[in-house]
Amino acid sequence: MGSWDDLVGSALLGTERRRPAGVVGDAEEAAAALLDAAAGGVVRRRAGVRPAVAGQRPAAAPADRRPELPQAARRRLAMLLADRTADAARGRRGAAPNLAELLPQWLAAARREGYAAPHALLPALLDAARARTDLRADALALAGPRGLWLAALNPDWKFALRAGQGAVAAQDGDARKLWEEGLFAERIALLTRMRLADPAAALALLDSSWRTERAEDRLMFLDALRTGLSAADEEFLEQALSDRSRNVRTTAAELLSALPGSALAARMADRARSCVSLGPDGITVEAPYACDPAMERDGVAAKPPSGRGERAWWLGQLVDSAPLSAWPERFGGRTPDEIIALPVLDDWQPDLHAAWCRAAVRQRDTGWARALLGPPPQSSAPLAAVGDPAKLLSILPAPERAEWVARFVEAHGLSEAFQMLGVCAVPWSRPLGRAVVDALEIARDGGSYPWSFSGVMGLAERCLDPDAADQVAALTAAAEEPRDGSPGAGTYWAEAFQRLTGTLRLRAVMLAELRGMPIPRGGTQAAPVGAAGHAG
Repeated sequence: MGSWDDLVGSALLGTERRRPAGVVGDAEEAAAALLDAAAGGVVRRRAGVRPAVAGQRPAAAPADRRPELPQAARRRLAMLLADRTADAARGRRGAAPNLAELLPQWLAAARREGYAAPHALLPALLDAARARTDLRADALALAGPRGLWLAALNPDWKFALRAGQGAVAAQDGDARKLWEEGLFAERIALLTRMRLADPAAALALLDSSWRTERAEDRLMFLDALRTGLSAADEEFLEQALSDRSRNVRTTAAELLSALPGSALAARMADRARSCVSLGPDGITVEAPYACDPAMERDGVAAKPPSGRGERAWWLGQLVDSAPLSAWPERFGGRTPDEIIALPVLDDWQPDLHAAWCRAAVRQRDTGWARALLGPPPQSSAPLAAVGDPAKLLSILPAPERAEWVARFVEAHGLSEAFQMLGVCAVPWSRPLGRAVVDALEIARDGGSYPWSFSGVMGLAERCLDPDAADQVAALTAAAEEPRDGSPGAGTYWAEAFQRLTGTLRLRAVMLAELRGMPIPRGGTQAAPVGAAGHAG
């Protein structure tokens, strides 16, 4: 019948154009003979293949001694992983919960409970973590040592090894080898993990190769020093102020300014005090007239952004890098609240207060943050803080933060509250949850454009306490639309409140399943997720 290549050529061209040697008869007989010859050829080819050398058997997966998931929670995870991409393909969500958002909430709750992922679901869990970076920390923690063992066998899951979630050994020999030979992401993960466990050892490892690293890598490595930053890092950071990369110098200066006892902070305090003083009529400001080389070495950027004056730009950098502890003495022993209340002459108040806001966030000073925020403004009064109040709120204790934002929402509604809500601890406190739901009801009844609140609705689905489901359920009926309201707004609001109710109840069910508790009133069993999504 000829060689295997002859058979393949005849199959491609057709037996009418090219017949293999030895084939006779009409076209149909020739085609059948060709198939018979190919079948025999396959057997001969396979019989002639020499067995390959067996590869090394993978090491056994490490033991995971964490408790197994309850049966209902195991079924729930399987459903969420199976449906994780379904919402994106369905188009309009309607009243059904967003299952794509329920998965990260489930993973975070399971991680808090200390469970191990079922072995059979590890591949799907790693696929989900590969597709969504926001899932990775919780998914890899749930996957545990067996998940990392499995990830080492599949190139598609190598991200898990680079994420440093238990994969990076901290032993001296292993750490040194990985630092010298590892990929950049692996080295960043190693440095970050070592900063958590032994900041001094991590700094020594970075110092050993610092002069041979690329500028962009030095910048990222330096940024990793934010973890565990302390006075022990000052000498290294002072040397980095002379780095040939401007971005590295700027980051080093920023880190040093976060250490109020550093020499750079003292230099900045001297410069800032020379610019800001207390006169008989209030605070007077004399901004710098030039940016000298010493200022530039300490991280002051000489060129301002478009639309910003040079002197105001330099002043802001000096003040936000100076220790806040320097100002009470400068202003006669006054407290931060008393300093903030002082008038600032010649229209310098926005620049000065904005710089103090940045300094409070950088130095994590709650006293100055409270003073700059002030009490939640009532009625239409403007915010006291200049800049981003959410950043100031983020450094306050969680209960105080929630109370401040709740009072702000009660007075101002939700139009300016989105960023503030995003920094509040999850789940939201009951007073904050009630304030948000009440504000949504007021917005609906006032005929507000409904789609402008979709971001807050999304936050509420993730952050409201499931106990708020009954309060939200009372709003699910379509309300009468005001004459000047947006057309179709009533239907949107009804769907949004129905979806929020279903999501909260489903979250309550998921938490009960994870804890092995009875299903709460109004919830559903771990039936198909689509059905559970319409709970309530």
